[in-house]
Amino acid sequence: MSTITPQVLLKAYTAGIFPMAESANDSALYWVEPEVRGIIPLDGFHVSRSLARRIRSGQFSVTVDTDFDGVIRACSGQAGSAGENAVVERPSTWINARISALYNQLHAMGCCHSVECRDSEGTLAGGLYGVRIGAVFFGESMFSAQRDASKVAMVHLVARLKAGSFRLLDTQFVTDHLKTFGCEEVPRDDYRKLLDDALVAHADFTAFTDDDNPEAVLASAKSGHHDDT
Repeated sequence: MSTITPQVLLKAYTAGIFPMAESANDSALYWVEPEVRGIIPLDGFHVSRSLARRIRSGQFSVTVDTDFDGVIRACSGQAGSAGENAVVERPSTWINARISALYNQLHAMGCCHSVECRDSEGTLAGGLYGVRIGAVFFGESMFSAQRDASKVAMVHLVARLKAGSFRLLDTQFVTDHLKTFGCEEVPRDDYRKLLDDALVAHADFTAFTDDDNPEAVLASAKSGHHDDT
C-alpha cells in the first residue's frame, strides 16, 4: 500500500489529479484525472427562485469550518453522522477511512474547508467540503439530511469564493444536481489552462464574513436564472 501524505495530495491537485476509493470499505486509493472536467463558472452561477426563497426563509444557519469531521463523515454515509435520514449526493460512497484521515489533516493545515448547514435545533442538516489552493476551490463532496441543505451550503460557498476573488470552482464531475447551478464540462487541456492560471493567483477564503445575511449571499451569487421544485 503506497503512502500518500497531505503534501503529496496537494501536489496531485496542482497537477489536476485527485484520489478516490472503490468503496468506503476498500482501503486502497487510486488517482483520477477525468478526460472532461466539471466546473462551475463563478460568474455564471445559477440560483433558482425556489432556492433563493429557501435561503431568505432562514431555515438553515450556515457556518464554515466548525464541524469538518462531521461533514466528511456525513458525506461518507456513516450512520448517525448527520441524522438517520442523511443522503449522500454522490453516485456512490467512495470516501474511505484513508481519505477521511487525509482530508482531516489538510483541514488542520488550513488547506481544506467545510460549509455546514444546521436546522433550528442545531442539527447538521447538510454541507460540503473541499480543498483550497491559490485561487482554486476543489469541491470534493456534499450531503443533505434535509431538503435543499446542501444547495444552501453551495450558494454560501460560491458567495465566499466570489468575494475572495477565486477564479475556479472545480467539481471534478458533472451531475444533474450540479447542473442546476450551471455546472459544465470542459476538456482536460482546457481545464489544465484554467487550473494553471488560477493556481498562481491570489484569493482570500476569509474575505466574505457575512454568512448569516441571505441578501449578501444572494447578491453575490445572482438569483432567479431559472426555477426548480
